[in-house]
Amino acid sequence: MDEIDRDLVRLLQEDGTLSASELGEAVGLAGTSCWRRVQRLQQQGVITRRVALVDPASVNLGVAALVEIRTNDHSAAWLDRFTAGIDEFPEIVAAWRTSGEVDYMLRVLVPDIATYDTFYKRLIRRVDLFDVRTIFVMEELKSTTAVPLDYAFGDPTPGTRQSLSG
Repeated sequence: MDEIDRDLVRLLQEDGTLSASELGEAVGLAGTSCWRRVQRLQQQGVITRRVALVDPASVNLGVAALVEIRTNDHSAAWLDRFTAGIDEFPEIVAAWRTSGEVDYMLRVLVPDIATYDTFYKRLIRRVDLFDVRTIFVMEELKSTTAVPLDYAFGDPTPGTRQSLSG
């Protein structure tokens, strides 16, 4: 990945609908060269998907919750059941295995607290859990799907470079 690749990825993180010619204009290459680079970045797994980001509140998902899960069972069989179980819940939009006192963290989107309560009851029936705690998000201060790219070049002070579009 070179500087042009990084600029292309940065631009696509900001707007995944940019055409090859628009990308080329921004980075000073022909559109076909940009298209080939984007194809290569996809084949290498740098770019994994191009999606539309939806505002949760606009589709009646105004309540975000972070769900902390602790378990007493750390077996592979339990993890398989847990992973299969959380896949059944579209309300779970992210899930992580974590270190520290919490074993797993979920990000859940629902319309309201009553719907969360129904979700919670379904979850604890589906998977054997030791402890579940919920933190409701009062205000989202930052949310991005863009990943910092300067680390790909060993830059010890990421965020100091200007985006081509900003």
